Formats: sequence, structure tokens, C-alpha cells
Amino acid sequence: MNAPAFAQSKDGAPQKGEQQAKADQARDDSGDIVVTGSYTTNAKLDSATGLGLSIQETPQSVTVMTAQRLEDQGIRTLSDVANNAAGVSSKAFDNARNGFSARGFSIDNYQIDGVPLQWDAGYSAGESEIDVALYERVEIVRGATGLLTGAGNPSASINLIRKHADSRSFTATATVSGGNWNRYFGMLDVSTPITSDGNVRARVVAKYEDGDSYIDLLHNRKLVLYGVIDADLSNTTKLSVGASYQDNSPRGTQWGGLPVWYTDGTRTDWSRSKTIGADWTRWASTNQTYFANFNQQIGDDWNLRLYGSYSRNRGDMQLLYLYGQVDKATGLGLGPSPANYQSNLRQIDIGARLTGKYHLFGREHELILGTSFARQALDFYGFAPDYSKLPPIGNFFQWDGSYPEPAWGSVGTHDVQWRTKQWGYFGATRLSLTDHLKVIAGGRLSSWERTGVAYGSSADFGDRNRLLPYAGVLYDVLPGQTLYASYTKIFLPQNSQDRNGAFLPPINGVNYEGGLKSSFFHGGLNTAVSVFHIEQDNLAQVDTGYLVPGTINQAYRAARGARSDGFEIEANGEVLPGWALSGNYTQFWAKDAGGARINTLFAQQLLRIFSTYRFGGGLDGLTVGGGVNWEGLSYTDTTNPVTKNPERLKVEPYALVNLMARYQLRNGISVQANISNLFDKKYYSQIGFYNQVAFGAPRSAMFTLRYQYR
Repeated sequence: MNAPAFAQSKDGAPQKGEQQAKADQARDDSGDIVVTGSYTTNAKLDSATGLGLSIQETPQSVTVMTAQRLEDQGIRTLSDVANNAAGVSSKAFDNARNGFSARGFSIDNYQIDGVPLQWDAGYSAGESEIDVALYERVEIVRGATGLLTGAGNPSASINLIRKHADSRSFTATATVSGGNWNRYFGMLDVSTPITSDGNVRARVVAKYEDGDSYIDLLHNRKLVLYGVIDADLSNTTKLSVGASYQDNSPRGTQWGGLPVWYTDGTRTDWSRSKTIGADWTRWASTNQTYFANFNQQIGDDWNLRLYGSYSRNRGDMQLLYLYGQVDKATGLGLGPSPANYQSNLRQIDIGARLTGKYHLFGREHELILGTSFARQALDFYGFAPDYSKLPPIGNFFQWDGSYPEPAWGSVGTHDVQWRTKQWGYFGATRLSLTDHLKVIAGGRLSSWERTGVAYGSSADFGDRNRLLPYAGVLYDVLPGQTLYASYTKIFLPQNSQDRNGAFLPPINGVNYEGGLKSSFFHGGLNTAVSVFHIEQDNLAQVDTGYLVPGTINQAYRAARGARSDGFEIEANGEVLPGWALSGNYTQFWAKDAGGARINTLFAQQLLRIFSTYRFGGGLDGLTVGGGVNWEGLSYTDTTNPVTKNPERLKVEPYALVNLMARYQLRNGISVQANISNLFDKKYYSQIGFYNQVAFGAPRSAMFTLRYQYR
């Protein structure tokens, strides 16, 4: 028995032509022009280096999911972002957990306003279902990101950029939306000045969502609240404080997926609505965050940023796992494994960053110096049922979720108690060697430690003062055409011991990347072509014949690890006036030291295209769009439990077609329709996670009414 492990204008009138181009520009705090209402941006981004560089100036692959694109595609959660972002693959392990991967490696780093955060999918408290209603855009840097994030895999880092109270006048957006399976949500986003001069401003976002699912019994309810106050204390001093809260309250949650085999060893073929959930199962979670940012301008060229945040994620899980195989004739054969878990994850982050410009050899250069500290505490409790009183599952063909909830033990076990600390010091400079040649050099002195216990096994490992270098070079061959190359590094401590009892050294991840970035139409369209090579070494391998001294635990040895080679092609922005495009293709080959493919649950070929066209003339106000998400082969190699023969569980290549249309009225009201999976493609969202299967969503539609007051 194996259960899934827990290891526009004020009246809304659209403007066109030159007026539209002017309306689509705003200025950020530094006075730089930022293209908005588009699928790209030339905003200054901190996700990769902290230096405030545009996409064109960053020597790594960077994708920005802009507010316009989030709106057009109806993207509402972090999982939706991953399902539509360039080079990122997402798999739904069950109703509550999603795994993200890029370039052959799991994504374990994400950031909020550039502050690194980490979570373990096995002990998830709804992190992958974070609602993007609170965020202005999402920045994704692919490859190793150790300079700013510290420990992790050489995959990608996802940076969520919060909404802020930037408007000095009252603005408001009200949104209501409804779709099939009785899904509804309402959202209000309001900004207002607090003081008469507008130097102190507030923004509040509130969202409530409720609805059923294509999966039987599953019902979702979600509440999202967010508030922020932004204050200009002086011409050079700014303060931002805020908080967010998300409550996920589902019912009928599945834990794991559906059985793959019948008792005769043949494959099952379930309806997409089939569930193993019961009417009492749930994976509820609450996510709370409190944050503060202080910015002090020092002279004309320097800025000091101090930040702090506290987050708390709680999980409340009453779950039911069904194991075994189903008899074709009787529907019998499955056994119950209920579980009751409580999780509590707290994280504190504080840091400081000093950025500015300096002059050397008659030229101007940029510099960042920073430090960060994070402390995380994870506690995971289990409450066992009385296994002797569990009734049989019965005929699974007639399963309706009425299986009784067991009586849980009153005293829980403290299964996981991890205490993790991460701190570091980093710096980087961008040297302007000539008008066309720029070099970025820097590094992070990073430390990471974990102590505690997980299911009886002690944890006391990590590494201190690990140097993570960062280097990049960019050359402008022509105006708007930049060749670049970069070397980035990351590390990941591991809880494996050798034959002498010593913990293995951290896994090293190194990313080599080069390519051409191009900017057209004054930054309105950005394209990139890149190639990359990733190495990951010191992976734990079984040391045959040896145990860890004084234990019965298997000993391991550090060995040559994995390699990933591939390329990416990407274009984002406005191709022609009114025609917005986001398109990308990714292909890579990720293999272990023996040449076998790794992380096979995720596809190594991804194609993502989405485009909209905004009409003028007699169709003024109408925008239509559509796109396709295509994935190549993914699979899991396993053993058929009945025949004992090796078997490959495959997700064959598939494409999902999505459409949208919006009509903007002149009174600030717009109506929008989104259709997902237009051709009702039946596909696996994953197959092989604990030898089970889950299906992706069938065709669905959402209709949105939005009012904007400016």
C-alpha cells in the first residue's frame, strides 16, 4: 500500500493609433517609459540580478506575464501561469497539488516582489493555487538563479509582482464572472488617495470564488483579501506596508489519482468526472502574508531598499487514498487508506539592497550590494484513524463518495519538524565597457541549514559560505539587437549520508546560456532565441552494500549527475498596431549520467501561442484572440503490478485550443468570453505519480463582466 507521499479614458472609451500608443505608456518611479496594455514590458526587472535591467539587458531567458495577458487569457492562479508560460511545464498530481518544472528540473523557488520563498509540494498548503488577483505581473527567469534566491534547482524562479497604490486619483475595477459547473467569482480592486496631495495612497483587492468542478463531488470555495498603503514620506523616501490573505476551502478533494490497471492487468479508461474523493474529504488551506518595504533615495544615483515579510501557510487535510486494482466484473479490489493531516509553515524574510551608479574610466556603471536572511519552520501532524473499523470500499463502479469518515485519533503525531535557515551576501556590477559592450559580474556567498526530524529520521545538514558566481556579457550588434552569454550557478543541500555517516555535499547546478535578444517598434515587441546547457552534479546514488553507521539506513555516494541541453524561441508584444502576440517553443534533452532521460513526468517539448487582435473602425471596441498549448511526450516507466512486466505509462503529445473575445463599451464596461479546450480534448493531466492517473479539464467557458472607473 503506497499513499502519495508528503516528503483607457475615464469613460472607458478606447483610443487608437498614435493616441493609443501614448495611452499605452506610463512612467515608473525612475522615470523610465514602461509599455503597458501589451504582452511585453520594458520595465526595470529585478528577478535575475537585482540591478533593475530590462528584458533586453538581462543575460538570461526572461518571460513577463503582463497584466493584459493575464486578463486576456483568464489566468487566475499560479498553476495557470505555469501552464501558459514559456518553457515551464505543470502537472496536477491531484486536486490540491501541482508540480512545476523547467529545462528538466523541478522548480522549487518563487519570489514575491523579489523576496525568495520556498515550499515543498509534498507538504503543500495551497501554494500552487495562489490567486494572481493580487499581482500586477509575473516574471519568470529560467536557468540557475542562485544570485538572488540562494538554494534550489537550475530550473527557473517565478517572481510575483504585487499590485501597489500607484494612482493619485480614485480608481476602481469591479469584475463578476461565471461559467459552467456553477463556477462564479466577484472581485473589487480599488485605489484611492488618503491625503489630499496624494502622497499617501491605499489599494484594496477583495475576491470571492465559488463553484463545482468537472470532477464529481469536488466543490471549491476561495476568499482572497489584499491591502497595501504606499506613502511618499518625502521626495526621496517611500514606505509600503501591506497584507494578503487567501482561504481555500474545497470539498470532495482527491488524494492521488485513479487506478491505472484492472485486476487482469489491462488498462482502465475512466470518465474524466470519476473521483476517488468522498463527500467529507478536503485539502483546505490558508495563506497569510504581512510585508513592508522602505526605499530611500541617496543623492541622484543611489537607492537603499529595506524589506521584511512574514508568511504563514496552514493546511487542514482530511483525505482518502484508494489503493489496488479494480475487478472488471464486480468493481471490487480497492482498499481504503484515510489520513488526517495538519500543517503549519511559517517564514520570516528580511533583507537590504543598495543599488546605484558609479563612474570609472570615464564611463558610468551600475552596482548592487545586498544581504538577506530567511527562517522557515514547518510542522506537520498526523491523526491516525481506527483501521480496524474501516468498512470496505465495495463496487468502485458505483462509487458516489458516501464512504463514512473515520473516527480520528485525538492525539496526533508530530511527523515533520523542520527548521530551515538561509542567509547570504551578494553583489553584482554591470560594467559599461563601451557603448555596445556590457559585462555583468557578481556572486553570492550563500548559506543554508536544516535541522529537525521527518518521520523518525533526523535532519541536520546544509552548507555554509557556498560561493555562487554570476557572469554575463551583452553586445549590441545593431540597435535593438543584443547578443548575450551567461554563466549562473545554484546549489541544493541534500539529506543523504555516506558510508562514514557524513552528509553528502550539496548538489551543484550550473547554467550556461547564450542567444540573441531583439527589440522592435521602440520596445513594443521583444524576441529571443537562446541555447542552454545545464549540469547538475553530486546527486545521491546508492552505495551498494553499505549502511549509514549506527543505523539501518542505506548509504549513498555523490556521483556525476544530470545534463540538460536545449533551445528556446520566444516572441512577446505587438506585431502590428492592435495585434498582440505571445509565442514560444522550447525543446531540450535532459539525461542522467548513464544517458537515460530524467524527470520524464514532464514534457521536453513545449509550444505556447496566444494572440489577440483589437479592431478599429466599425468594430471599434472588439478584441478577439486565441491560442494553442501543445506538449510533447511525457511518461513514467514502472512495473505492472499484476503481470509483473515493465510498462510505460505515457501522456501522448496533445494540443489544447483556447479562444477569447471582449467588447469594450464607452462607459467603462467590458464583456469578455473565454473558452478553454475548444475541441474537448481528453488528456491526462498526469500519469505515473504513484502509478495513478488524473485527467485534465474538458471544454469549459467563462463569461466576465468588468467595470473600470478611471
